[in-house]
Amino acid sequence: MVQKISQYKVPFAIGTVWLFHIAALTGIVLGYQEWFVAKTPFNLLICSALLILIYPITSLKKIVVFSIIFVVGMLVEWLGVTYGLFFGTYSYGVNFGPTLDGVPYLIGVNWALLTFITAAITGYFSKISWLRILLGALLMLLLDYLMEYTAPRFDFWTFEGGYAGLDNYIAWFTLALLFQTLFHAVKISGNKPYSLHLFLAQFVFFGFLFLYL
Repeated sequence: MVQKISQYKVPFAIGTVWLFHIAALTGIVLGYQEWFVAKTPFNLLICSALLILIYPITSLKKIVVFSIIFVVGMLVEWLGVTYGLFFGTYSYGVNFGPTLDGVPYLIGVNWALLTFITAAITGYFSKISWLRILLGALLMLLLDYLMEYTAPRFDFWTFEGGYAGLDNYIAWFTLALLFQTLFHAVKISGNKPYSLHLFLAQFVFFGFLFLYL
């Protein structure tokens, strides 16, 4: 019985991810943007909890790397929000959940989550570490590019002047490279199907809104 339940864990997690993203996308298109966007922290928490369960992030090595990325991500974002370093001048809105001195805790979680799933996805394309690091960082940058255009509309974050500048994308790519390098240096692996579907669900969500808005 336990084995049978375990067999359906990944399909259930993948189905849940798509259900949440498609439901939110449909609700936004139908005019219920305020209600669905306000539930973004809940959506991200569910996806992160499933990542911990399915990836899984249970070994000490994975927990330490996830924690390092979370802490560094929070620190860099704090320097960005407080002093305008790295990304440009910006501030977070109310729809990304509780904050620590202006930086949402979930942004640190998001840095770690994106690093783990993109690093796993690159395993479909290559076994060469440096190429996987590069591809992982580019996938993270691609998703950020789509998110930047919807973030102000959803009150996730707002840049001075309206949109992110080139320095934001350079900083994102550099930090993504560092996180990908750390991931591969410690030789972590994880569930590729769940990682791929979570990335695709976010890509479809933000990609559609990028075109729709």
